[in-house]
Amino acid sequence: MDRATFEAAADAGRFLEWAEVVPGQLSGTPRPEPLPDRDLLLEINVDGATQVKALHPDALMVLVVAPSEDDQRARMRQRGDTPEQIARRVALGAQEEQTGRRLADHVVVNDDLDRAVGEVLGILAGHRSPPEGA
Repeated sequence: MDRATFEAAADAGRFLEWAEVVPGQLSGTPRPEPLPDRDLLLEINVDGATQVKALHPDALMVLVVAPSEDDQRARMRQRGDTPEQIARRVALGAQEEQTGRRLADHVVVNDDLDRAVGEVLGILAGHRSPPEGA
């Protein structure tokens, strides 16, 4: 959608979260109506998580981090990011991670994909309410 339409939707509260992450590029998560009566998993940045937490204080926040800055840089190079993009994202990532660690209910280090996925699934299972009558 064009910028004016996006901004009008944001002003109307049609996003769970939104931001201008890269200058000139607006991005957001549309608000489902009604909110589902089940888990809603979002992969969002720390600014978005802050917005969601403000709207839904009971939301569970899990921060997934790279094992090291070197690993993060290597993953971005493999993805085809330019050296300038990598430098900018690593600098922003360090600031975001500090904020994210304060906001997060759990932190998962993504050093092994299968293990990290299992850890996230275990966190989700541990926070779910049992069905009524169970």
